[in-house]
Amino acid sequence: MTPLPAAFYRRPVLEVARDLVGCTVTHGEASGVIVETEAYHHSEPACHAYVGLTARTSTLFGPPGIAYVYRSYGIHALLNAVCEPEGVGAAVLIRALEPLEGIGLMRERRGVERLEELCSGPGKLTQALGIGVDLNATGLAGGPIAIGPRPAADSEPVVAAGTRIGITRAAELPWRFCAVGSRHVSRPWPPELRPALPARSGE
Repeated sequence: MTPLPAAFYRRPVLEVARDLVGCTVTHGEASGVIVETEAYHHSEPACHAYVGLTARTSTLFGPPGIAYVYRSYGIHALLNAVCEPEGVGAAVLIRALEPLEGIGLMRERRGVERLEELCSGPGKLTQALGIGVDLNATGLAGGPIAIGPRPAADSEPVVAAGTRIGITRAAELPWRFCAVGSRHVSRPWPPELRPALPARSGE
C-alpha cells in the first residue's frame, strides 16, 4: 500500500474529508477502510485551532499530512489528519472504519466480538488499531500510521453529508461525511444514511 502524499492533504479540509471516505488506515498489523469523517477548520469554534496557536494546537498548524492525535475527555485518543497549507489550522477527524486486517487483534484490544462495534467511533478505532497520543505529529505518509488509497477492488463510495455530532458549537455545519450503505458508521446515522441501511430485528 502506497500512502497518500502530502499534496493530498494540502487542499480545503472539506474536500479532503469527503475524499478520505473509502481510503484505508493502517497501524501495525491492523487496518480498516474509512467510512466516516468530520472536517474541522480554525474559522469555526468547534475546532481546537479556533483559539490560535498554542502548545496543544501547534500540530494543527503544522504541515499537511501529519497526524493530530489528542486525548478526548482524558480517556480516548482521537486520530485526525492535518490539512491545508502549513499555518492554517485544519484537520479531518477519522470517525469510523470498516475493519479490514487484524480483526482478531482488534477484538482482543476492544473486548468485543461484533464486527460493527470494533471501529464505529473515533475512540473505538484508535483502541482497535493501537493508536495512542504518542503518535501525535507523526507523518501519515511514512510514519507508524499510514493512510492509503481505497482498496483496488472497491468502487468509489457514495458519500452522504450531515452535521457533526458530539459537539455543541458550530453544530449546524454539514461537515460530517459517511459512506452510504455502511453499518460501521457511528451512531446516530445522518438522515440521508438511514434509508440506505436495512433494519435488523429489534431496531
